[in-house]
Amino acid sequence: MKVLLIGSGGREHALAWKLAQSPRLTALYAAPGNPGIAEEAIIADVDTADNAAVLAFCRKQAIDFVVVGPEAPLVAGLADTLRNGGIAVFGPSAAAAQLEGSKGFTKDICAKYNIPTGAYQRFTSAEPAKAYIREQGAPIVIKADGLAAGKGVTVAMSLDEALDAVDSCFSGTFGAAGAEVVVEAYLDGEEASFFCLCDGKTALALASAQDHKRVGDGDTGPNTGGMGAYSPAPVMTPEIVERTMREIIEPTISGMADSGHPFTGVLFAGLMITAKGPELIEYNVRFGDPECQVLMMRLKSDLLPLLYAAATGTLASVTAEWRDEAALTVVMASKGYPGAYEKNTPIAKLPQAGAEAKVFHAGTALKDGQLVATGGRVLNVTAMGSTVGAAKDSAYAVLDRVEWDNGFCRRDIGWQAVEREKA
Repeated sequence: MKVLLIGSGGREHALAWKLAQSPRLTALYAAPGNPGIAEEAIIADVDTADNAAVLAFCRKQAIDFVVVGPEAPLVAGLADTLRNGGIAVFGPSAAAAQLEGSKGFTKDICAKYNIPTGAYQRFTSAEPAKAYIREQGAPIVIKADGLAAGKGVTVAMSLDEALDAVDSCFSGTFGAAGAEVVVEAYLDGEEASFFCLCDGKTALALASAQDHKRVGDGDTGPNTGGMGAYSPAPVMTPEIVERTMREIIEPTISGMADSGHPFTGVLFAGLMITAKGPELIEYNVRFGDPECQVLMMRLKSDLLPLLYAAATGTLASVTAEWRDEAALTVVMASKGYPGAYEKNTPIAKLPQAGAEAKVFHAGTALKDGQLVATGGRVLNVTAMGSTVGAAKDSAYAVLDRVEWDNGFCRRDIGWQAVEREKA
């Protein structure tokens, strides 16, 4: 099978690494890719923001299957263009991608199909939103409705912080994403990420993970796209997984089909495990980044037939097997991230990581033969271990051999699970 992978981040490097292991693969192309992905795939010179150009490339190269990594092309309808052109594609339609593209759309689906989530209101101007916030009090959550690269959510612990977040959205900080704001109740509990493959009617549970959103040790500082993750999430017990499938995932799948927008692809549920059980914080319509990296390390099964089954309505005929061991990934970011940071700083050396560890490229490029950091989040140092603590020790041992003067990381990834393991 000839496959085209869309994307250029750490998530896509992990997908490329896993897809390249498939005996069913005859050729793997990637666009726009990165130097790490280039070790696994042929880099394709195609503008991934131009849906028609991607379809033309697929026809020219006789591509059998397209795997879309990031959310933006999905929201922009790339999967629709490819499907209409007769190409099998892993990823939802633009209509179904609203589950990530619009926070308000998701909350409305939850309300209609009785899916447990925080109470909410939607607003298109600041003053009514502020009046509602004053009425509800803090803590409270303010979300830009649209795609904001993981940075459009404020968990406001004070009234002033909440009101400032509303102003920030409507003043254009997040561009068009902030034209509408969702204000919702603060959910108290432990967060977890849960992933399922969907083919429009069937959902196949994958695995759980937990990530670390804040930039600093001890979960301090501003939110980021994610500074590290581990899998499995200890809080996701078999009972919680069963309830998540029954109360959240399955009603969503049937509700989306009922609404005329059947969902195919990967459904990433951001959950809060509260005293009442699992409640939905938000949906994403693609693999998490950096959660994908730890999932791919733990997946025993061939990834390609799993994704193809989701794309072709045959998910009921496949199963996914997982390694019992834990996986943990640490993000190395450019100094200054998530604020301003210097670009094109040289990465002098990456260690050879071995079979149980891998350095995934997230924001790198080659400039005159030199590997340089081009993004905020640059490398994902990932390792396996018998416990989360063991995986953490292995990941940091590899990370400490990376030679990159402008890089930094958190040193406490996995702390919640490690504390549990010590108890």
